[in-house]
Amino acid sequence: MENYKKEFIDFMVECEVLKFGNFTLKSGRKSPFFMNAGAYVTGSHLARLGKYYAQGIHDNFGDDFDVLFGPAYKGIPLATACVIAYSELYGKEIKYTSDRKEAKDHGADKGGLLGYSIKDGDRVVIIEDVTTSGKSIEETYPKIKAQETKSGSIKIVGEIVSLNRMEKAPDTDKAALDVISEKYGFPARAIVSMKDVIDALYTNGDKKIITDEIKQQIDEYYALYGAK
Repeated sequence: MENYKKEFIDFMVECEVLKFGNFTLKSGRKSPFFMNAGAYVTGSHLARLGKYYAQGIHDNFGDDFDVLFGPAYKGIPLATACVIAYSELYGKEIKYTSDRKEAKDHGADKGGLLGYSIKDGDRVVIIEDVTTSGKSIEETYPKIKAQETKSGSIKIVGEIVSLNRMEKAPDTDKAALDVISEKYGFPARAIVSMKDVIDALYTNGDKKIITDEIKQQIDEYYALYGAK
């Protein structure tokens, strides 16, 4: 495992973004782990988070893109922190943009986007916190493609999330990231997966965060809900 991935896993635990115990998800599932990206709340958190995302994007997609799109609301600070980090780490200026929940009807920046206005010829990477069902892309994808004046003139290079939960998406045995890739035709990737988390904190870790008991609960959870 790359060193930055191990650091990112420790960082999620340190910030209490990734917790282990007994949780009830919005879907009603009982889960032995829970992720809340809203727990990144300080300047140092966002600075470090932006660098981990930048490294994940660089590893998965290289530098062949121009714009980072962060869906409102959580995607806005993610995109902002990441473009700053990308400039610092790789010396490339990436533009950021986000959708507005309500389009602005006045001023120089009126319209449905906040930040850079995507144009024909742009190559876009979508950045999000995590996806379990793949539902959020159903709103994001058409907003990006709506900026085209000619079909196919804006290319979505890929999507990056922080954690691949490796769970079944609704009505399928496939993981949400795989469903996105198949449906929309671009790669959907994560900085780390739950397999990476288990390897770092249990298999090759000290088992203080993921204990034997929690590992058993995780195994039972994935026997029911794990993607095939």
